Amino acid sequence: MNTQTTPRGGTLPHVVIIGGGFGGLNAAQALRRAPVRITLLDARNFHLFQPLLYQVATGGLSPANIAAPLRAILKNQTNVQVLLARVENINAAEKYLTLNDGSHLSYDILIVAVGMRQHYFGNDHWERYAPGLKTIEDATNIRRRVLFAFEAAERESDPERVRELLTFVVVGAGPTGVELAGAIGEIANYTLRNNFRNIDPTQARVLLVEGADRVLPTYPPDLSARAAESLAKLGVTVRLNTFVRGLSADTVTLKSGDQEEIVRAQTTLWSTGVRAATFADALAAATGAPQDSAARLMVQPDLTLPAFPEIFVIGDAAHYPDKDGKPLPGVAQVAIQQAKYAARLIKARLRGDTGSPKPFRYTDLGSMATIGRAAAVANLRGLHIHGLLGWLIWLFVHLMALVKFQNRLLVLIQWAWSYFTRNRAARLITGDILPAPLPTPQAQHSPQPEAHKQPTA
Repeated sequence: MNTQTTPRGGTLPHVVIIGGGFGGLNAAQALRRAPVRITLLDARNFHLFQPLLYQVATGGLSPANIAAPLRAILKNQTNVQVLLARVENINAAEKYLTLNDGSHLSYDILIVAVGMRQHYFGNDHWERYAPGLKTIEDATNIRRRVLFAFEAAERESDPERVRELLTFVVVGAGPTGVELAGAIGEIANYTLRNNFRNIDPTQARVLLVEGADRVLPTYPPDLSARAAESLAKLGVTVRLNTFVRGLSADTVTLKSGDQEEIVRAQTTLWSTGVRAATFADALAAATGAPQDSAARLMVQPDLTLPAFPEIFVIGDAAHYPDKDGKPLPGVAQVAIQQAKYAARLIKARLRGDTGSPKPFRYTDLGSMATIGRAAAVANLRGLHIHGLLGWLIWLFVHLMALVKFQNRLLVLIQWAWSYFTRNRAARLITGDILPAPLPTPQAQHSPQPEAHKQPTA
């Protein structure tokens, strides 16, 4: 084992955790009293509450409201060291990682919780035209694009150009897409009302594009229908059984059946298609572990990799089948429960328990999505809730899931202010205030259109 001498002269196994998201952070905290030393690695110095990223992207919250420094969260846990670093590669045979500065870090036990990245189905050049929503930078970029569209329209005299600027396309009607589209509808219909002199923000057009036959396709049909009703009230037009055929700086080519349509839109947002972080590929190459079509690693019942019992993969980067054989969803509760399971198994090993562990079992606590003010849908263990009650439950669950009390207080104040005033206090355009138009590439269409049928977000 790679060990470190303690002040008492003993030795402690070294647990390295890659990723400070829900999985990595909960794994570290679950090992608080374990006789190990822990190194938590992340390329960012903060834990991000991703479920509320869309509110940063639409000006409802500031980035600091949904993020907390990892060192501050773990400052009282003396067996943890936090390192700001990115893992570039792994030598699984000799048990060490290669970091971005070229240094090596050895481990006895490795917990991989690297999460997912946006996936464009072989059309990576689309990212510049249709950003996804995975990071704080993504959120502030989307916020800039959405708010700048209204600002640019205010200065435009050509009605067709105004219509193009005030057309917003959201690709993917999973929870993120529904929440984004609903928030943009709220901004146009309520937040920005009477803020401009030359344009009417309520004339903005929001299109939500989904390849399936209903929004929130992983939810029960009745909740999908309720969500569609709430979206319609906010002026969102839903296009079902529709796929993206091409993207440029100011156009989206849509295909529904045999029909193609070119939509002129200055702002397109991508909320469908994910792929495991790049380290998952490096880990697969080093261990021979199989990956699925989204590059997630196929883990064993105890969340370890075949032939490498010291390597756990948890959260979004792990392919773990549910009772129907489908991979568990990429939601926070999966990562949290897997983190706690891995920590229990590690502590059992340290106690000398060499018996076969019980397989990981996921307890589905439910799913929920919000569609604007006082409108949400929730599926809580078969109990279907919608409307104001669903929204209040959504508020409570997300508020209590924030890591720091300070964040909870700030978010509560912001939400209360927004509810009574319909104002969004964080409507700041940051970055390049007057960006140059993006150049349109020569080829707009992919030679294999069927490859771009988006799975739900």
